[in-house]
Amino acid sequence: MSVDYEAAARELLDARESGKPCPPLRGRLLPEGDVTSAYVVQQLQVRQWLRRGDRRVGAKIGLTSRAVQESFGVFQPDFGVLTDAMAVPDGAEVAVDRLLQPRVEAEVAFVLGADLPDERITTADLVRAVDHVLPAIEIVDSRIAGWDISIVDTVADNASSGLFVLGTAPRRLADVDLRLCGMVLEHAGEPVSVGAGAACLGNPLHALEWLARTTARSGDPLRAGDVVLSGALGPMVPVTPGAAYEARISGLGSVRTCFSQEAS
Repeated sequence: MSVDYEAAARELLDARESGKPCPPLRGRLLPEGDVTSAYVVQQLQVRQWLRRGDRRVGAKIGLTSRAVQESFGVFQPDFGVLTDAMAVPDGAEVAVDRLLQPRVEAEVAFVLGADLPDERITTADLVRAVDHVLPAIEIVDSRIAGWDISIVDTVADNASSGLFVLGTAPRRLADVDLRLCGMVLEHAGEPVSVGAGAACLGNPLHALEWLARTTARSGDPLRAGDVVLSGALGPMVPVTPGAAYEARISGLGSVRTCFSQEAS
């Protein structure tokens, strides 16, 4: 089938603006399994956001759970771009109509203090490049109706990105065991998702390594100052209007977000 990159990007952009999800792209505008074309569609949207004045501030990694990878029939993560327009302050309220089908998940966020331009990266290179780590809540979203997504749909849709919330108490990487750090995501004082660092490719640092290699290989490497959301530590949770969610990650502290009861 012929690939219509512009039409696919336009449908996703229109869905964001209108608040009305679009049908899946796979098999219609993009071939099944064509991840390369999906990244082209992603980049067309990113360029549009940058043209309107958004600032690129980092990246998010998805598909870091082995079980989720198997459900998609893939064997590696994917990634999307973060902009300043996606950032939400810790504890701030998010209007429920700002997103289409929001879900929340808890993650470890890396903030880089150095560039990572070489795909031949070592663990020591990564450790030196990380300035600090923070707890994070990613508010994921899909512009595809009913979350009926394949790997092609989610990659084209900027890895199903929405918004992100960072904690405000930085920790040094050396002070946290990212593999063993436990996570609990709570709503109204009750756990709604639990997990640990090992759920993210065995260690969130492994996810960062994958992204650093991938972006360096593509000629658009990670830079000092970038925020990297490394992937979910536990299952994502559908958002309830009017609800507040707090993520606690051992060694990193907590981060909180809440949603309005009604549309803005």
